[in-house]
Amino acid sequence: MYLKAPFWSKDSNSESQTESPSAVAELISSLERQRLYREVTLALRTGLNDARAEFSFLRIRGLRVILKFLRSVAESDTTINIFCHSQSIPDLQVVPVLFRHSLRDTEDQNVTSLDHIFTVEPMEITSPSTDSEVSLALRVLEGCCLIHCESNVLAHQYKAIPVLMNILSTRGVLGQGACLDAFIAIMLDSSANQADFEACNGIEEVAILIRDKQVDEKLRLKCGEFLLLLIGHVNGRERSPMATIHEDLRRFLGEKSASLIWAASQFGSTLDPEQRLTALQIQARRVMESIDLY
Repeated sequence: MYLKAPFWSKDSNSESQTESPSAVAELISSLERQRLYREVTLALRTGLNDARAEFSFLRIRGLRVILKFLRSVAESDTTINIFCHSQSIPDLQVVPVLFRHSLRDTEDQNVTSLDHIFTVEPMEITSPSTDSEVSLALRVLEGCCLIHCESNVLAHQYKAIPVLMNILSTRGVLGQGACLDAFIAIMLDSSANQADFEACNGIEEVAILIRDKQVDEKLRLKCGEFLLLLIGHVNGRERSPMATIHEDLRRFLGEKSASLIWAASQFGSTLDPEQRLTALQIQARRVMESIDLY
């Protein structure tokens, strides 16, 4: 669901020039805020309603609505502020729904214990999350954390790092790639999530993937991108709790690869977003090739 321009905006200039410019402008601004708030609320309620469903195909539909909505929200400071405000309302919060439904462990989603078999109460059977659903949920989580910094706090409350580490080690390439991007988003400016990542031996898990030549090349490149972003943009912040990250890189990837990652992690600080992405991909391939030679 994309946020559309209001019908009254087309004639606002001509009207404001003829009668009470300030009053008309104030009225239009008020109408615009009300319209945006209604659209944000409607989009969230529509997406979250499906994202809570018992069946995976319905949850996927809801996640697609929310992801499309987040991309639209990110285009305007006004809609970003409205979305951030909406996340203070429990019924509209996105992150809890993701962890309660799409990102739950498979064992938690299948209620088949003997205690439930012999109970007279109806069982709630929830279809397990597919790789596509998990990937979409992680993209939504990434978007929420990048737009709304308090979503990092909510994610920490749901033990986001351990949950994502489990996904990284058990899911397919689609989910693993989305997982690496989500790691960056939830650790950015979040010392609690960074500490959890270190406690879960996150660097070692990523190093295992990038060293394994049997792993899909695109995923290995994604691991390289992750390490570059982690060193240059997450760990580079003040008071980072990941004190052993440099030593971990040396230990798991070798001195040469670790030095290359440190040197290349500050890439493209003066480039535009598209050029920065290209530079990141080039440096990630260099990192992967240096590890293959190690």
